[in-house]
Amino acid sequence: MKALGKAFRRLAAARDGAAVVEFALILPVMLLLYLGTIEASALISMDRRVQTVTGTIGDLVARVDGVVSATALRDYFRAAENIIAPYSTATLVQTVSLVYVDEDGETQIRWSRQFEAGQADHAAGHPVGSAYELPAEITSLAEDAFVVVSESSYSYTPLLGLVFQSDFPLYRENFYIPRFGEPICYNAC
Repeated sequence: MKALGKAFRRLAAARDGAAVVEFALILPVMLLLYLGTIEASALISMDRRVQTVTGTIGDLVARVDGVVSATALRDYFRAAENIIAPYSTATLVQTVSLVYVDEDGETQIRWSRQFEAGQADHAAGHPVGSAYELPAEITSLAEDAFVVVSESSYSYTPLLGLVFQSDFPLYRENFYIPRFGEPICYNAC
């Protein structure tokens, strides 16, 4: 019994392996926190890129005086698409629309074009003539005028897939008043 008591006292006094045990307990939590921070910062960075793409295409179209050609619009989409680099643009969808707001605040899409996955076919975005829900502030600002609406969506796949395991749908929408105050026509007025 005396030997057992002596062994317990030695065990209680021993501190040699305490740091290793504490490190082994803390390591998984710290590693998860570190990898989560990497994933979260990459997601935030991609969200900022999607916002920049949306702002770029909307601003370029809003600067057009009169008519934007299919070729110029395709070039705008491709230029904005390069902002996503070095990430894949396979899930990037860009849409730009011209919306008319009447005196009563009712909206109507005049034209809309979409650029998806590098395709330059200028598929229609939103149906022409349909209403588009604008924020109240934009509607009141643009009564009896036009608004350029740019939208971008992107399905972000996490880098490592250890902390965040599913894709994140990112979406941004921006509004611009045409710089010259006149409607911007697509291909011809």
